[in-house]
Amino acid sequence: MTNQSRSKTRLSRALGVALTPKAAKYMEKRPYAPGEHGRTKRKQDSDYAVRLREKQRLRAQYGIREKQLRIAFNEARRTDGLTGENLVELLEMRLDALVLRAGFARTISQARQFVVHRHITVDGKLVDRPSFRVKAGQVIGVKQRSEGTEPFQVAAAGGHVDVLPRPRATSRSSSTSSTPRSCVVRSAPRCPSPVTCSSSSSTTRLASSTGSPERGRGSPRPRSSSRRGIRLTP
Repeated sequence: MTNQSRSKTRLSRALGVALTPKAAKYMEKRPYAPGEHGRTKRKQDSDYAVRLREKQRLRAQYGIREKQLRIAFNEARRTDGLTGENLVELLEMRLDALVLRAGFARTISQARQFVVHRHITVDGKLVDRPSFRVKAGQVIGVKQRSEGTEPFQVAAAGGHVDVLPRPRATSRSSSTSSTPRSCVVRSAPRCPSPVTCSSSSSTTRLASSTGSPERGRGSPRPRSSSRRGIRLTP
């Protein structure tokens, strides 16, 4: 779980992207950064600031720690294809992200809570790890004892359908009810990312933070006397 002391609404205004439906309403009324100088027009951001903000947007929308993002980035860089697209694809296959995309939850935090509290099953088995990597063809469902609880009844009524698209999960219903009980993860062609960020800028920032530019498979790693960490906003 991320160690984030700022409220989601305030963080959304700082990053310029709505992290929750509540934040989206606040951003319509106050489309500027929070704080005393939020209305002040700032001078043009540097290239470093742009890449840092895009990386922070990616982290915030998936609710992951810096180390988790770095592990996913290193794996995406080793995979053939564009690193940015590979990174988003790996993050989208997390269990908490798929619970959100399937319409079981309204926010990524609620999806993570459902998984940690053991309400979600994968192929009929309970999984309480939000970072669990789901494979194509596996079935994500709700535990039978949890289907009658209020959060899942709201989800069954379609209360979360308008929040986010469902790029890799297809819901299915039981024969006796129109309530979505589970979803099948499918392997689909690359589609527009459901997150708001520049994947090329965020991957460039992650690559530069390790002291080396983005490189292909088999390229030698340049030597460095020290490793620089990633700068975070206060």
